[in-house]
Amino acid sequence: MSSRTSGCLEEEDGEEEEEEENYNPTEVKMSQIVMPCHNNHRQELSVGQLLKWIDSTACLSAERHAGSPCVTASMDDIHFEHTISVGQVVNIRAKVNRAFNTSMEVGIQVNCEDLFSDRHWRVCHAYATFVTQRTSTGQKVTLKPIVPHTQKEQVEYSVAAERRRVRMVHDDIIKDLLSNESVQQVDSSVGPNAVAAERTRVESVELVLPPHANHQVNTFGGQIMAWMVNVATIAASRLSQAHPTLRAIDMFTFRGPSQVGDRLLLKAIVNNAFRNSMEVGVRAEAYHEEGPNRHINSAFMTFEVLDDGGKPRTLPRLRPEPLEGRRRFQEATARKKIRLDRKYIISRTQGEVPLSVPWDPTNQVYLSYNNVSALKMLAARSNWRLSCEKDQVQLYTLEQKSMLSFKIECEVDVPAHRAFDLLAELSNRPSWDSHYKKCELIQLVDDDDFIYRVVTPSVRHGAMGSPTAANQAEGMLQDFILLASKRKPCGSGDPYVIALRSVSLPTHPPTDSYNRGEVLCAGFTILETKDNMSLISYFNQASPEVLPYISTDIAGLSSSFYHSFCSCSQYLTRNRL
Repeated sequence: MSSRTSGCLEEEDGEEEEEEENYNPTEVKMSQIVMPCHNNHRQELSVGQLLKWIDSTACLSAERHAGSPCVTASMDDIHFEHTISVGQVVNIRAKVNRAFNTSMEVGIQVNCEDLFSDRHWRVCHAYATFVTQRTSTGQKVTLKPIVPHTQKEQVEYSVAAERRRVRMVHDDIIKDLLSNESVQQVDSSVGPNAVAAERTRVESVELVLPPHANHQVNTFGGQIMAWMVNVATIAASRLSQAHPTLRAIDMFTFRGPSQVGDRLLLKAIVNNAFRNSMEVGVRAEAYHEEGPNRHINSAFMTFEVLDDGGKPRTLPRLRPEPLEGRRRFQEATARKKIRLDRKYIISRTQGEVPLSVPWDPTNQVYLSYNNVSALKMLAARSNWRLSCEKDQVQLYTLEQKSMLSFKIECEVDVPAHRAFDLLAELSNRPSWDSHYKKCELIQLVDDDDFIYRVVTPSVRHGAMGSPTAANQAEGMLQDFILLASKRKPCGSGDPYVIALRSVSLPTHPPTDSYNRGEVLCAGFTILETKDNMSLISYFNQASPEVLPYISTDIAGLSSSFYHSFCSCSQYLTRNRL
């Protein structure tokens, strides 16, 4: 059992104490000590049992907010970071992050506690979507909104809208990727020692009894997930001839309910075996004594086989079945690429060079999500410090470890929706922002995402570390390749968002004529205030290429931020109608 460093443990404990002081009415906690009856064949807590506890805790949280019975609609990707042993305690915390019209997102944190060493570590976190059961007249229940109180709750509330957007296009991502010839042409031919996929096939029937039902007499979603994990583990074991470890479950959706008396037919097969991991596909169907089978759920699970040192072993190759087997083989390859894209984008740290993530159509959705959520999280920070102010234009700074961010804010007499439309047209920015010499649209991704090439003046430092006009003239121009993602409010109180971050495009590589710059996280939030006015906030995590433009303002040596925002305000006012 591995755990985090003591420094991380202390940090987590501090966060827990802070959260306990701020009572959240939707929060539900569950603590379970792991007994031998909860174990799998590796003498570790069965993931199926853990999923039961997770689903139960999340459902109670959703029902506490809704005030009526709720059911699990979907579960986002779950990555299991550590295993749990007998005698250790599982602590699960769930609370509603945001309620939409008839659905709500519940965030779940799972930590493990060793009672003898007083160590704590994170096992996994997950996001589940719940809906209320329809009324007796068949109508959906409209949910009351969530009011976030802490900074962390505000971040989760804001980013929940972007996660919902990703869920809605999840299935389309696979279809789009499979239309890419490079994925379709993956070679599925293997050597003579490959294991036939048919050998890994598993079918099992479970009779739904009253103990398997929830308090609404429907089959408990956590129980269905546990049965699916069981057959998936058998399929993975048949390929590896060893005890596999479940590492991840992809996002899945419950397609329909099941009741007591149903027979659940569970099917599993290994779709593809990579070097150190394999994907197992699982399908759950329900049927009664008469009538056709009803598709309840499908899931894709990633397994590894660990050696004595805890490292993933090399797995046998898989020989797919003709037709349907080859289709599953190709789709598993596409899903692996999506997992790698997500991990690659999310794992980029600000200290890495280059900071730009390569953009291509297959990772478009996740880059856009990363772009918007990063800006929302930066905007939700509560420890901004006012550095200077002039004529109600404020400059704020935020220091986080070695990273300096700044925010410029003022109120303008322009409706929020109009300010959003004007500022989202990045091509017009050179007309009011002296830092933009040129801005050209190089790719229209979709209605909400665009890629621009921006050219800015060069900034050279003088003797006192401030830019001078002479040095600017002598220096080389900078250019940036920026992904611009715009979002309208998802609900009342939400701001309009225009998020910017650097990406790299093979069609626009760095050249000797320009110094290629990087934008970590930048953009505007536009919040409607009173009397058709708007609060405009501009954010930027200052990269080395951006910091010289603002450093003299932060130091109080100039007020160029004020002049830039005055130009922005005048531009918005001129085009108000």
